[in-house]
Amino acid sequence: MAKMIRLSKYFTLDELTKSQTALRLNIDNRPPDHVVANLGALSNHILEPVRHHFNRAFSPSSGYRCAALNKIIGAKATSRHVLGQAVDFEIPSVANYEVALWIRDNLTFDQLILEYHARGAPYSGWIHCSYHKNINRQQALIFDGNSYHNLQEG
Repeated sequence: MAKMIRLSKYFTLDELTKSQTALRLNIDNRPPDHVVANLGALSNHILEPVRHHFNRAFSPSSGYRCAALNKIIGAKATSRHVLGQAVDFEIPSVANYEVALWIRDNLTFDQLILEYHARGAPYSGWIHCSYHKNINRQQALIFDGNSYHNLQEG
């Protein structure tokens, strides 16, 4: 049995590398050591503060993706997921819009995108958030499926 590698208090390497698509297609989605370090920073600077503030357990839907997996799912080659610097998630029973606003107002991040969000539907879509240990642009956006807009209240 493989040893569970803890990236932070509540998040593990297995959680941030799991992929049903990778399993189904027999793709090795194990990250190199420098990517594991990035996932640790992402866990400590984004996921842990979110879990603590909302006092809810959750598991990311997407973290690290090796280049082959990233290509197969149709993501951009420049995706921060490939570097272990991005995560997608939702928190059960908390509106994605509320979580995105809290992250925008309280955390240091590179890019925060409320993806596939429908105006007036606060639980729609999911949260994509990236973190880089050196450069964080604090870019907060909504992607409605067609275009990007600044994440604003209202």
